[in-house]
Amino acid sequence: MDIRHLTAFIAVFEERNITLAAQRLCTSQPSLSVTIRQLEQELSTQLFVRLPRGVEISDDARVLYPQARRMVAQAQVLSRQFRQREDRLPLILAIEADISSEHIADFLRLAYAAVPQLQLSLQTGCSGDARLAVEELCCEDELFLPLWDEPFVLCLPREHSLAGQASLTTDDLTSLDWITCPQHSAHQRLMSLYSSTTQRTAAEADSLHLAQQLVAAGVGAALLPRTLAAHPGIIQRALSMPLPSRRVGLCYAVQALENPALQALHEHLQLSATNGHENIHAHP
Repeated sequence: MDIRHLTAFIAVFEERNITLAAQRLCTSQPSLSVTIRQLEQELSTQLFVRLPRGVEISDDARVLYPQARRMVAQAQVLSRQFRQREDRLPLILAIEADISSEHIADFLRLAYAAVPQLQLSLQTGCSGDARLAVEELCCEDELFLPLWDEPFVLCLPREHSLAGQASLTTDDLTSLDWITCPQHSAHQRLMSLYSSTTQRTAAEADSLHLAQQLVAAGVGAALLPRTLAAHPGIIQRALSMPLPSRRVGLCYAVQALENPALQALHEHLQLSATNGHENIHAHP
């Protein structure tokens, strides 16, 4: 007994007529009759009594009917489940260090809006079909699709003596103990500001996320991207001098666009950037 037998049984049971059931199932009347006889032989019972105009339902058929409906419905659910999984578009996305939770969440919303059937696998580091990263970390053989321009801001511990001032001058900076990231790609661009002060290094970190934690702990001040400055223990303050910014976006190799999910996502992001939608290139 298989689902085909049960489906045929249900059609005959509901139509009370072999000819009408065959039309419903888009099959021939003789073929349907054979299927019903096979089911009766397997169950060792007579399900239908053939009449000149239709069929009569046996007691065993009445017992079988609700069970057959349930079994066919369960089979259909399983079939849809696995078909939907096959229809999903897989994409492995790596998230580089120092990408903020805010940017990750924004990007995921963009990705699923662009590709609703996306089957995403998130990883850390530089593997995968594409990477969410800053432009400086884009490899030579990769292309970069910018999504957000994000300024650096001055971050102070919430209890710092200068936290009460709305903006700071160069003279104010001379009293700061700095938390720096000498090995970070952004460090060289921040050196011009450090060199304009009497730099006193309170601590060093090898990532901006770790520098954030040092600031929140009250160790010193740091220059961090705006979205990484969002922390209950940190106060952002304006400076009377320009600060650098960074670009966050998608790094990918040209051949990676052969992946249907990445291709669809890439086209959506490009279109959104062109039309000025989704706040791409603008992250206040």
